[in-house]
Amino acid sequence: MYDRATRKHALSLLGTGMSLSSVSRQTGIARATIRSWTVRVEPLPHLRPATCCRCADTPALPSDQAAYAYLLGLYLGDGCLTLARRGVYVLRIACADAWPGLIDACADAMGRVLSNNVWRSQRPGCVAVSSSSKHWHCLFPQHGPGRKHERSIVLESWQRNLADAHPWDFVRGLFHSDWCRFTNWTERTLASGERRRNAYTRYFFTNRSDDIRLLYCDTLDTLGVEWGVLRHTGRELNISIARKPSVALMDAHVGPKY
Repeated sequence: MYDRATRKHALSLLGTGMSLSSVSRQTGIARATIRSWTVRVEPLPHLRPATCCRCADTPALPSDQAAYAYLLGLYLGDGCLTLARRGVYVLRIACADAWPGLIDACADAMGRVLSNNVWRSQRPGCVAVSSSSKHWHCLFPQHGPGRKHERSIVLESWQRNLADAHPWDFVRGLFHSDWCRFTNWTERTLASGERRRNAYTRYFFTNRSDDIRLLYCDTLDTLGVEWGVLRHTGRELNISIARKPSVALMDAHVGPKY
């Protein structure tokens, strides 16, 4: 253990422009120990870590609001927060192996929202895109015990404002987590006796949380997208978009997974 005077002396040497290695050699203190003091014990102003936009004295919005709206959609669908040691939270979002573009988009958005390290871990059938920070909980206050569909999910007013300001980014995040886009078809018999097949595109959204489905449907309403409900086991778990004008809107702003 080092006393406060020793720690402040090492930090003052850093303040003169010396490198961590030079200060370590001069003081006999490990580089990792000195590095930890720059954020834990009276850090110098130029070494002070950036303040979280939400837990600052005056809370503000994330700098990249569109990236946050997209990441919020991903988190509500396939994301979770895990409390690690010393109050650090790990944000993990599961992305299917079949969609490499989605994996890249998720990692990019995560890095834009918080400029911390983002890493990828291969899991059976998916890649977990992850990042650790004490402030992920500030940005995703929906974190809590239990599964999302077993508890209330309500956006804070500032989150609602961001989703309203960037609705297509929010919808695209939800789509990339819990949607599919496919071609459906029907057959009919003409008066001549000929059977003709009619193909059409449909978007599906499936989520067991009533609150998350409501957020999705409310956002579609503001965008002028018509939707319907398909019942499954007596519950309205599946939201369908099949009318041509609405499918055209989704194709223009969301499109298929890639």
